[in-house]
Amino acid sequence: MFKKILIANRGEIAVRIARACAEMHIKSVAVYAEADRYALHVKKADEAYSLGPESVAGYLNAHRLVNLAIAAGCDALHPGYGFLSESPELARTCRRRGICFIGPGEDVIRRMGNKIEARRSMIRAGIPVTPGSEGNLESIDQALELAAEVGYPVMLKATSGGGGRGIRRCENEAELRRNYDRVISEATKAFGSADLFLEKCIDNPRHIEVQILADSHGQVVHLFERDCSIQRRHQKLIEIAPSPQLSDEQRDHLGKLAVRAATTVGYQNAGTVEFLMDDQENFYFMEMNTRLQVEHTVTEAITGVDIVQEQIRIAAGKPLRYAQDQIQRRGIAMEFRINAEDPKNDFLPSFGRITRYFAPGGPGVRTDSAIYTGYQIPPYYDSMCAKLTVWALDWEQLLNRAVRALNDMGVYGVKTTIPYHLEILDSPQFRSGHFNTGFVEAHPELVNYSVRRPARDIAAAMAAAIAASNAI
Repeated sequence: MFKKILIANRGEIAVRIARACAEMHIKSVAVYAEADRYALHVKKADEAYSLGPESVAGYLNAHRLVNLAIAAGCDALHPGYGFLSESPELARTCRRRGICFIGPGEDVIRRMGNKIEARRSMIRAGIPVTPGSEGNLESIDQALELAAEVGYPVMLKATSGGGGRGIRRCENEAELRRNYDRVISEATKAFGSADLFLEKCIDNPRHIEVQILADSHGQVVHLFERDCSIQRRHQKLIEIAPSPQLSDEQRDHLGKLAVRAATTVGYQNAGTVEFLMDDQENFYFMEMNTRLQVEHTVTEAITGVDIVQEQIRIAAGKPLRYAQDQIQRRGIAMEFRINAEDPKNDFLPSFGRITRYFAPGGPGVRTDSAIYTGYQIPPYYDSMCAKLTVWALDWEQLLNRAVRALNDMGVYGVKTTIPYHLEILDSPQFRSGHFNTGFVEAHPELVNYSVRRPARDIAAAMAAAIAASNAI
């Protein structure tokens, strides 16, 4: 087993990995930009090293990260998610310098990161994909011809894209012409590649993904699925495991498809195979994420499997500890991404100082965060500041527990998506357990909430008033 791991990331996922290392008696090493000098992951790791004054560049420099790992005496590197987690260059640099990369091999990362290569691999495996271009588009004329063939609406997508970027929906020929150069520009800026492809748009699908684990001994298992249909502009807001919208037969079928996909590409470590389900309940492969997912917590809640620890064990050459028939699910879990954003102002980021922070607790409640009272949320990174995961035995209990936990949670000094999540939980459509990726757009009224003041706020205000009157 490894003796020391460098965590090539920041925020709550870096804290999560450090905790896994501590339980496995492995030393953890944090890295930080100057903006993160007082971040929680720096405090939680056994050692921490500066990446310099630039807020983002250090986290994106593969050679510097590997050099730091070597200098610190690390024998492995965990990339977390975001930044270089799906970078073939980081995996390749680790291999060349004798540092174990905790993730799949560079060739698999490259092939699955290229959406065209991923589609071709799935077609060879007999897994259904959405109708669209067989390769990269060569011209707007080719795109127009293909769109006429598969039928509008269509999606233009960056071949090297991810995280909801480099995607444009086109309802007709005029929109396709208008968006073609825009997607090329977005793809070039975000991913360094102008390649794009076209797919038939599956209107308001369910977004279902399957968590898989694969070791170096030929064993591949799935840990059931997650429903990621509640999203805004292709960015996930709430994730649920297992999906309340699937039957056991569909669940079994999808799990087998995901295992076949991973086996076909020779996958190792943790990964996610993502599917879309249309109104006729047909499944289509969307993409494969070659890394740990933000929403891995809900899978851990229903299976009891520590996915980060399994990642570390697999990278160390250990066999999986579970056969497929030994992995059982119990209950249902939901994760809320707590973003420092103002839903009433088009979800504008709300960075600043956390004046007070209360983490919820109680049965079936887990909080993953990198914030604390007095912490200054820097404006250079993603706006997610915490994740709230709630587990219960059934759907009704889960909804009630989620409402209670969100009301218990207090993040002050910045605006957050907590009240917006409460509005979603109050929606009859969401509570019915039947929803799709069009839910947020179909319910613009959910941002018209009034901020609820919990009893502790009122008590604090009364105490302050009494103190002020006594001082007079």
